[in-house]
Amino acid sequence: AVGNIPVVFSAVTEPVEAGIVESWDAPGANITGTSNLGPVEDQMALIKELAPEAKTIGVVYSSGEVNSRVQVDLAREAAEELGMELKEAAISATSEVQQAAQSLDVDALYVPTDSHVVAAIDSVVEAAETKQIPLVVGDAASVEAGGVATYGLDYEQLGYQTALMAIKILEGEDPAGMPVEKQTESLLVLNKSAAARMGITLPQDMLDAADT
Repeated sequence: AVGNIPVVFSAVTEPVEAGIVESWDAPGANITGTSNLGPVEDQMALIKELAPEAKTIGVVYSSGEVNSRVQVDLAREAAEELGMELKEAAISATSEVQQAAQSLDVDALYVPTDSHVVAAIDSVVEAAETKQIPLVVGDAASVEAGGVATYGLDYEQLGYQTALMAIKILEGEDPAGMPVEKQTESLLVLNKSAAARMGITLPQDMLDAADT
């Protein structure tokens, strides 16, 4: 917050780890907002559906991004629960993404909502196509860019949700006591042509359930 001016943030994956708020339920200062933390567990489950025999998942992420590390931790836990192992390739710059993706000897690839990696998503797509393994991603834009699938957020709706929080503050509500909000629903987004290029057959029930 700037002086006495309240601040409402949007699309911050993990505001506590980022040092913006004291807790999700009680920000504790003149600031609150919305998180774009996606359903990582559901995204991991997509990998199991796309490649039932998969034992290893490779994740490329920025070691310097707190939001990415949080998602990787969630992905590791979810993978273990599904009987899979997460293998990590951390990068510190976008220029390292291609080598990191190609270095992973795995049955599937995963990219969280990581700005550095997403900026070079073409390199990860190329690796998945070369290895003939599925690439599941953290957001719909990365599916459009060549990933196979995600359970992602509707960012337009997230912006609307954030605006509603701002209205409450303008009407007198104290942001320090307003919990950070997340979207409760996510969209199943698939890319059929990307699946074909990676040698993946999309299950019919997944196609039937897809929002896009």
